[in-house]
Amino acid sequence: MKADLILFNGKIHSFNRETPDISAVAVKDGKIIGVGSDGLVDQFSEGSTKIIDLKKRRVVPGINDSHIHLIRGGLNYNLELRWDGVPSLADALRMLKDQVHRTPSPQWVRVVGGWSEFQFAERRMPTLEEINAIAPETPVFILHLYDRALMNRAALKAVGFNKNTPAPAGGHIERDANGEPTGLIIATPNAMILYSTLAQGPKLSFEHQLNSTRHFMTELNRFGITSVIDAGGGFQNFPDDYQVVNELNEKKQLTVRIAYNLFTQKPKHEFEDFNDWIDTVKLYQGDDMYRHNGAGEMLVFSAADFEDFLQPRPDLPENMEADLEKVVRLLVENRWPFRLHATYNESITRFLNVFEKVNQDIPFNGLPWIFDHAETIDENNIERVKKLGGGIAVQSRMAYQGEYFTDRYGSAAAESTPPIKKMLEMEVPVGGGSDATRVSSYNPWVSMYWLTVGKTVGGLQLYHETRLDRATALELYTKGSAWFSQEQQKKGDIQVGMFADLAVLNHDYFTVEDEAIKNIEAEMTVVDGRIVYAKGEFSSFAPPSIPVLPDWSPTNLYNGYYPAGGHFEKEIEKNAKSQLKAPLNSQIHSCAGSCDVHHHNHDHARMSALPVNNYHAFWGALGCSCFAF
Repeated sequence: MKADLILFNGKIHSFNRETPDISAVAVKDGKIIGVGSDGLVDQFSEGSTKIIDLKKRRVVPGINDSHIHLIRGGLNYNLELRWDGVPSLADALRMLKDQVHRTPSPQWVRVVGGWSEFQFAERRMPTLEEINAIAPETPVFILHLYDRALMNRAALKAVGFNKNTPAPAGGHIERDANGEPTGLIIATPNAMILYSTLAQGPKLSFEHQLNSTRHFMTELNRFGITSVIDAGGGFQNFPDDYQVVNELNEKKQLTVRIAYNLFTQKPKHEFEDFNDWIDTVKLYQGDDMYRHNGAGEMLVFSAADFEDFLQPRPDLPENMEADLEKVVRLLVENRWPFRLHATYNESITRFLNVFEKVNQDIPFNGLPWIFDHAETIDENNIERVKKLGGGIAVQSRMAYQGEYFTDRYGSAAAESTPPIKKMLEMEVPVGGGSDATRVSSYNPWVSMYWLTVGKTVGGLQLYHETRLDRATALELYTKGSAWFSQEQQKKGDIQVGMFADLAVLNHDYFTVEDEAIKNIEAEMTVVDGRIVYAKGEFSSFAPPSIPVLPDWSPTNLYNGYYPAGGHFEKEIEKNAKSQLKAPLNSQIHSCAGSCDVHHHNHDHARMSALPVNNYHAFWGALGCSCFAF
């Protein structure tokens, strides 16, 4: 058998102890047919074989995010201005200002998740005054975690908020002395006020949603992501909102494998939702690129323990057990795997009481089921999860909310939030994920940094003894996540017979300095044996690019996650296509030159390799505390 593709002269990581030193991999029909030394080139090549010299690059199995909201994120990606990884609020506000000028009426400018104020050099959020000054007429909606949203006056007008607008239960509308909304809406802790307000914004056309989803998948490929499990989401309706990914799959245009769970959309009618889907959706229907994966993460609305660490832990209502038991019985009777959002140990205790009661009547007997998040689960409940055959999908939410959790519960509690080491010691299946895009960023290397270095994106040291080694962290996001779609025999490693899904990295994950882990990206990403993303020395292998629709989209200029290494101007210049009139430096950062007060060279500071979250090193040693703003 001859290969379609051979990669050689690489440092290829496999979890198979029998093949620890691999430098080459051969691929045929989307699967791996050979791993080993560079001798594979002679063994498997013929005239038509594409042979690529990896030039000693580190290669890892394709990253698999076991909990993300790709389908919803894809429909909206081209609408959203991403602040993921932006190092200063000044940069973020300049991006906002530029996008306001580009956005036509009646569209909004939306910043929807993936950032924390602690990542900014200024370590604060924008103010309503700043947003209104930047955008007096264009609606602006800025979502901060699942905690709050900032809306300018134009956005308040667009959604019809006034002094007579009531806040929903569990939500708060801040008002001025005259009773008028200020523009701040807060989850206290029910995030429905945030979801429902955001949902009122204009949507993209179907054609543009197709384009948006393709660009979002390319952005995921940029970081080596080859598979995800979509956890459904608020205002993501089945089957209507799945038409885009269905069509892309039919056209062979998916560049990320998607296993999707079905998330109930009707409070107090959850049983009817799942009963209908069990009758109309065949379990695991689809193919290896796009397939059904069961129920959740929302099974019943009364079981939602919102993860807003700025607010006290919510007590679930008394009717939760009855609601949940009815749905879980239905799912277990029909052998449908399920997953459940579960943040707090107190909630998990009550959920497990329900599961154990159902198990007595209808044995789970190997049925896969999942707790999502589980930040404060204790050892007793981990043991109960193991006994019932469940797994735990953990996400990097603490990397974005760790400061808030520590303020409320203390650093000792934060040390084991979530207690991943204990889960692994107790041999419970664990998968890594992000919960992107409205809370954390989709960048898996930020997650890997959080797990191994133990810090938040703002630099707070959360973990000491509970940090993971780099190989274990990578395994959670590859081999570990495969269990959560019951595909552990197909993917998650670089072995003969497995899917040819892998990522060639720009830096060696196993040897780079701690802070550099966050800057890792893929130089080349392969999915199903196809090169779906390539840049740098491998750019000649990149698939043809597609235009960004609509042309005013933030994606057309900023292209998602902030460029690693701080070379922002080069990225903007590459994407702008000469459409910007003012000098790039002055548009993106006012301190492109020296400071008029202290005469420090700010551009030198911004372009240096020093981490921007180190206040003293970045602004003190090289720059200036005035930021030149």
